[in-house]
Amino acid sequence: MSFLKNSIGFTRFRISDPVPPSLWPEITDLLRRNSFTDIDELPEERSAGWTAYGDLLDSEFTSAPVEKGPYITFALRLDTRRVPPGVIKKHLALAIKKEEGQNRETGRKFIARERRKELKEQVLHKLRMRFLPTPAEFEVVWNTADSVIFFASTRAQMLDLFEELFVRTFNLHLTPLTPFELAASLSGDSTLLEGLEATEFNRTGKHA
Repeated sequence: MSFLKNSIGFTRFRISDPVPPSLWPEITDLLRRNSFTDIDELPEERSAGWTAYGDLLDSEFTSAPVEKGPYITFALRLDTRRVPPGVIKKHLALAIKKEEGQNRETGRKFIARERRKELKEQVLHKLRMRFLPTPAEFEVVWNTADSVIFFASTRAQMLDLFEELFVRTFNLHLTPLTPFELAASLSGDSTLLEGLEATEFNRTGKHA
């Protein structure tokens, strides 16, 4: 998802660890070490890593510098290869049928459980090579002035993946800026909010 669109869903994070000054000159190198790896020619089910902001094909960060004034910009690319369950079921049945035919010729009466697992892995490997992965891009904007990061997704699965990869890359932990956390940061004292209760309104929109 792109921050250049008219509307976008995003999640804000705050870096909860002190950012060492020595990190800034290494940002691009750290992103490259955890950059996206293409799996078009590999049987992998998915691949995730960093790419350049606005260019999901640039995993070397050569198209433009990641620094944009007080901001650092890059993106998380996730490629997912999905083989339809019906296709898997069909080709697994064909593989089992072939195996049963070979067993009859050798006098075997059944297929062992481990052999069935092996056949399934062989079928999945073969099918994955025939289906191209679908790419998705989620942009990241890091405000270095206040250590706030904007991530262009609200999906729980993507947020977990982003946090995991961010910590692995920069050794910095993130705290999601929920409405409560944001209000607490603005007020400067979270204890002021702990005793508040939700306001109930009637159907006319007036306080009950």
